[in-house]
This record gives sequence, structure tokens and C-alpha cells, in this order.
Amino acid sequence: CFPSKDPNKEVILLQGLTMGTTYNIKLVVKNDSVKIDTLQRDIDDLLKQVNQEMSTYIPTSELSLFNKSQRTEPVEISRGLQRVIKESIRIGQMSGGMLDITIGPLVNLWGFGPENRPEIVPSREALSATKARIGLKYLSLQGNKLTKAIPELYVDLSTIAKGYGVDVVTELIENNGIENYLVEIGGEMRLKGFKASGELWHVAIEKPMTEVRSVHQILVPKDNAVATSGDYRNYFEADGMRFSHIIDPDTGKPINHKLVSVTVIHPSSMTADGLSTAMMVMGEDKAFEFANQHDIAAYIISKTEDGFKEKITVKFMPYLK
Repeated sequence: CFPSKDPNKEVILLQGLTMGTTYNIKLVVKNDSVKIDTLQRDIDDLLKQVNQEMSTYIPTSELSLFNKSQRTEPVEISRGLQRVIKESIRIGQMSGGMLDITIGPLVNLWGFGPENRPEIVPSREALSATKARIGLKYLSLQGNKLTKAIPELYVDLSTIAKGYGVDVVTELIENNGIENYLVEIGGEMRLKGFKASGELWHVAIEKPMTEVRSVHQILVPKDNAVATSGDYRNYFEADGMRFSHIIDPDTGKPINHKLVSVTVIHPSSMTADGLSTAMMVMGEDKAFEFANQHDIAAYIISKTEDGFKEKITVKFMPYLK
């Protein structure tokens, strides 16, 4: 049973730019209970701080300076960077290296990073040389001290930073006493409570198609985060082949399987973000097995000759509309 619509509540929409994408926030609040201008400024400041900590596009960010440094001594890092790297390493180890935040040089080599190289297929020699300087085994975190074992190690948090941004914004919103909200940054989102109408929030999973945007499935995530990883938007074509922006750390090449989209529901947006990327790399069967083994709420879409095929874990079922 839903609570009835409360005439004293209003919906506030906050929007802005961050992390090379947009954010959209819907807040359901009692009339005049929140200073909106102050809250928006606090959100913008917080997201600027996240960017300044972990962007690879900002040359002076904390992460960029770590990447540029040739030192292999431990470096003291901010609490935010520590939180994200700790979770990235955990998911990396849990997934057998399928989430690898040191993979940035390969992403750049294939033309999907800040360097935006030309859309060409790298040579075998370039691939081999680049693979030699990636690997989670070269990165260690002890408390707030981060160490790289090889000077040229490069950390890229783009697979998980937006999810972290969503989490810290929701923490800020809850600290302002707001219990009903939807926070979305670049497609990653977290929701809590009810819409102004008294209904639970609903979320759509897109059909994994390049040319059109249409709804594949409606979800009711309740008080959770939703993250989708897919390769149907960001890719290039060369020599009649399609190359995804999602790189397999084992091969050093873009993924080449029938899995097109993975949606994960989890209390943390950062964790959902990282898990959906790791599973996207694995391919359909391994991803489904991994999700069941670790009790993950996952919705997996693969492409077949007859259209799309879905695999849904038992834990995900309660969220389907």
C-alpha cells in the first residue's frame, strides 16, 4: 500500500554538469523545508571535489598527479580517493581481475580515453608493450597510503567514479533530512522513498540498441542504486569490425561476445557501477554464474540472431515491475 499524495510536498529538480556528463536530482520535500540554492551549491561543490580527486581529464587532479609521478614510494591520498580505490581493488579481486582500474593505458591505446587517439586498431607490438604496464598486482593500498610497484602505472576510475559521485550526493541529501529522492549522474542512479504521488520510484532499462532509445524493462528498485554497463553506445568501427570501449584485461582488446548490457541493483551506486562493468567484461555465462555465486541482483541482456535474450538472477526478480 502506498502513502497517499501529500499536498504539502513539492518536487524539486536540480540539474547540472559533472564528470563530462549531466546530473539530474529529484527531491520530494515539504514546502519550504529546504534551502534549495544552498543545497545545489553544496552538491556542485561536492562534485567538483570528486572530479578534482579522481578525474583523468583534469591534469591537476589528485589522481592525475599520482599517475604522472614516477615515484614508487607510498603516497598519502584523500578519503574520497581511498574509498573508491579500496572498493575497486575489492571488486577487482572478487571478479578475478575483470574490473581493473590500471587498464587506462589500454583504454587510451584503443582511443577511448582522454587522449582520444585516432580510431585505428593498435599493432600487436603496441598492445604487448601496453599490457606489460597494467595489472592490479602493481597497486597496493594500506590505510590512506597508495603505492605503485612500477613507475608507469596509471589508474583510471571512470568505471566507478560516477557511481561514487551518486553515493556522496545521496549522503549529502540525507544529511539535509531528505528521505525521498532520485539521484542520477550519467545514467548511474540511486533512489529512496516515494515520489510526490506516493508511488515508489520506477526506472527504465533501455533496449540495448544504438539507433533508437526505447524501454526494454521497467524496474522498481526500492531504496537502492541501479547501474547499467553496456557497449552499444561507445564504440568505433574499423576494417568491417566493431570495437567496444569495454576492454578485457586478459586479452588487452575490446570485448568480443554477445553480452550487450548488464544492470545491477545494490545499496551502493559505486559497487553497482563496478560490478556491472566487471560482469560486462566476463560475457553472458560467466557473468550469470558470478552474479549467482556472489548473490548479486543482476539483469543480463545478450544479443542473438533472433533478437535479445535475458538472464535474470533470483535476487533481481523482486525489482521487476
